Amino acid sequence: MRPSDLAAATPASRDRFIDLLRVASLATVVLGHWLMAAVSVGADGRVQVGNLLALQPRFQLLTWVFQVMPVFFFVGGFSHALSWRSTGRRTPKAYSVFLRARLQRLLRPTVVFIGVWGAVAMALQLAGSGGGLLDVSLRLVAQPLWFVGIYLAMVAFTPPLLRLHERYGWGAFGGLVAAAVLVDLLRFGLGVPYVEFLNFAFVWLAVHQLGFLRADGRLGRPYLLAGAGLVGAALLVGFGPYPLSMVGMPGEKVSNMAPPTLALLCHGLWLVGAVELLRAPAVRWLNRPRVWRTVVAANGVSMTAFLWHLTAMLGVYGALLALGVRLPEPGSGAWWIQVSWRIVAAVTLTGVLVAVFRAFEKPSGARESSAPRAWAGPAAALGVTLCLFGVLGLSMVGFGGLLQGRTALLMAVHVTAPAAVMMTLSGWLLVERAGRGRGGAV
Repeated sequence: MRPSDLAAATPASRDRFIDLLRVASLATVVLGHWLMAAVSVGADGRVQVGNLLALQPRFQLLTWVFQVMPVFFFVGGFSHALSWRSTGRRTPKAYSVFLRARLQRLLRPTVVFIGVWGAVAMALQLAGSGGGLLDVSLRLVAQPLWFVGIYLAMVAFTPPLLRLHERYGWGAFGGLVAAAVLVDLLRFGLGVPYVEFLNFAFVWLAVHQLGFLRADGRLGRPYLLAGAGLVGAALLVGFGPYPLSMVGMPGEKVSNMAPPTLALLCHGLWLVGAVELLRAPAVRWLNRPRVWRTVVAANGVSMTAFLWHLTAMLGVYGALLALGVRLPEPGSGAWWIQVSWRIVAAVTLTGVLVAVFRAFEKPSGARESSAPRAWAGPAAALGVTLCLFGVLGLSMVGFGGLLQGRTALLMAVHVTAPAAVMMTLSGWLLVERAGRGRGGAV
């Protein structure tokens, strides 16, 4: 169905603001990545990719507005609550069906992305090609996959966390916040090793829990949420061991992002409250047919654009280097002048990649199972777990060194790229098989 048809068929009960937040948050992340990348050529001729925020620290305060991943995870909580309740009404033992339905538009384009880049990396390695920007690209393009891994965990934990929400409401959210506080106390106060990795769950799932509260109309006064989050983040950064930037900086001893910290959780509260304050004017704007059609169309390709946007950015830089265009010093006046048309070129190339790969973001025609087999739930849970560790591992190790067994440390475990790819593929197949009907396409 075309975006215009989907827009015309939108029921009056749909929360259009949630759809706008989904598109806007991913678009902001993409734009931020394009702006932060600081590619330069050193005196020895080697290509280096730095971070503008590290080179120009005065811009780090902007991450308090433009680090919007918490908004996307908040939107996920809202959508997952509605989806799980809907699936449970239609299908007994619905876990495998729910996972497949929620993950199709996430995992299918992700698996294609991994397959394409894995094949390119293998071909380059067998041909003995590499060096320069190419080696950097093989590492960088996989980094956004961390987001996919976190989102997989959110989907997987939706049923039990939603039950806690339905029983305890704000208390369930408070429990996750308390756990995040405890983790940071153990980490920074007592120096307990590896405990910080638990906040990948507690911090992001707490933000996800806010989406449940929003789905039930229990979010309360958003200005209180925004104010408390902003004040909390400011106090933690001003008097605690937390850095100013809400995104990771190269070489820093403590990152608010990896693993997430209590400061990032407060930042998430501030952002969620802030965007909720914009709801009323945004809804009036979304009632315009042309605006809503644009949002619907963008939602249909948002994951594909997110997965391929770094490929497009690095492709633009590669073309500039191949053409002998001089790259100005990152952060200089000439650099900022060049930024505008570099972004235009990256948008254009991303559009081309979306046109090529957008079909994989559409749900497949295989029908849901109306009566899942007994093994379907455990198989789907195993599948999503394999996918989670696979994409997180790949985000850390990248596509380089496929044949050399290059490793990266994932939560105290060394992982290789081939192992991460195999976990992702086998997990995706399990999720697909467990939630699919016995027949063919509908």
